[in-house]
Amino acid sequence: MADPTPLLPHSTSSDPISTPPISLDSVIERVTTNSAWPQLLQAILVSLSWFFDGQQTFITVYTDAEPTWHCTEYPNTTCRSTSNICDLSTSAWAWDRPSSTTIISDFNIQCASSLISGLPASAFFFGCLLGGFILATLADSSLGRRNLLFLSCFTMCVASLITAFSTNVFVYAGLRFISGFGRASIGACALVLSTEIVSRKWRGRIGIAGFFCFTFGFLSLPGIAYVNRYSSWRTLYMWTSVPGILYCVLVFLFVSESPKWLFTRGRKDEAVATLGRLGHWNHSSLNLYLSSIPLLEESAEVDLFSSLKNLFEKKWAFRRTLALMSVGFGVGMVYYGMPLGVGNLGFNIYLSLTLNAMSEIPSFALTLFFIGKWNRKSSLLTFMMISGVCSIMCVVVSSKWMQIALEIVSFFSANTAFSILMIYTLELFPTCVRNSATSMVRQGLVIGAIFSPVLISAGRNYNEFFSYGVFGVVIICCGVFVFPLPETKGVALCDTMDEQERKEVTDQINTSI
Repeated sequence: MADPTPLLPHSTSSDPISTPPISLDSVIERVTTNSAWPQLLQAILVSLSWFFDGQQTFITVYTDAEPTWHCTEYPNTTCRSTSNICDLSTSAWAWDRPSSTTIISDFNIQCASSLISGLPASAFFFGCLLGGFILATLADSSLGRRNLLFLSCFTMCVASLITAFSTNVFVYAGLRFISGFGRASIGACALVLSTEIVSRKWRGRIGIAGFFCFTFGFLSLPGIAYVNRYSSWRTLYMWTSVPGILYCVLVFLFVSESPKWLFTRGRKDEAVATLGRLGHWNHSSLNLYLSSIPLLEESAEVDLFSSLKNLFEKKWAFRRTLALMSVGFGVGMVYYGMPLGVGNLGFNIYLSLTLNAMSEIPSFALTLFFIGKWNRKSSLLTFMMISGVCSIMCVVVSSKWMQIALEIVSFFSANTAFSILMIYTLELFPTCVRNSATSMVRQGLVIGAIFSPVLISAGRNYNEFFSYGVFGVVIICCGVFVFPLPETKGVALCDTMDEQERKEVTDQINTSI
């Protein structure tokens, strides 16, 4: 009698007959059950891209910092520590460190308008915004997850390397724009690719592993910057870009494409080969099983922008995308704004950024161990509320130590909400649009980040409430958009829009019964 479970190697007549998988997600679940290490190692390699993403996102905190200065003539009635150096003669003051330590002193733009001095940081986030919209569909359509991850990371790192040779602030801003453009899809590609090649049991934990890598990249910056505090700002870009380029080579050589994406694109032979490498299964058995999967064909025509078209034309997908982007806007404003604005509290820039980065570690550890037990909706809403309340309290209290403590709690909570939001997004959309949906949600985060520097400047020049107060109000208000979203804890991932819609209808019928 033929073996009824061809995916189980070395099965005997005493083996229990299990129900055959009915979806690609079930096949991957079966393949990864007894051979997790190949998938986990590749998922970790993919997640390392977040490390370099974290470095390039926050590197301008040091390279674009306002340098300190001192008066050179004593006694001097015109030069004081509170003076505006733009009103002083160049012989009356000097930089505390070499002029090459930041772009402000190197390009001599200390007296330029805030538009010029803030141009590089804004250019980076605008690059992220534009890149997110343009590159989002490529991972779901023509390029796939692996190729886009390589292309994005390579573009970001090469642009970062060339940035070290900038001759003026406009060239520098242009290269930061290119770096941001490339960086835009790294997080989404890494998150989707790493979670699509592991079983449901590891999906949440692997997603959090990527966030850990981002944190370590963020945390590495204060150490690198402190060691090079008397060196040129160009050195920071060299230190962070060259290892990133070497990492891209590893991705190109050792990372496999997502079998789920390959199968939904009709490339079954490649999907079988990938699953065989990841799970050490016999190709003929895999072929037999994949041939029996009743994969639903997409009713819509597939082209370069079909994934975005589906997100906006399907009412349920549009509502989810809009709600998640709104949530991301509030979370992103706090997540990116807190580290950039903590200097307004009067703390050492190296210590304050280190404390913020270190707060991410317990945040991710908490999510890592409890993501399998938490309901997505309630946990996301809870941490958003805590972050908002603590952010507003930063304006209310007068003690500097209490302010920094509340700021860290707010950032910790926003970071935890960010982690849950990304995992939640993965589970709300099918394979064919998952990368595009994740990229769109990240655009909500980036839009919030674009507003953060403006609010920080307003808080520094006018009233503290315009920064931390507004941060808190916005993230609390954005939390309202969590309510209409469905719960996804422990659900199976769908592959097509039609399959997702049929599942939604079935769930509604079961709920009504």
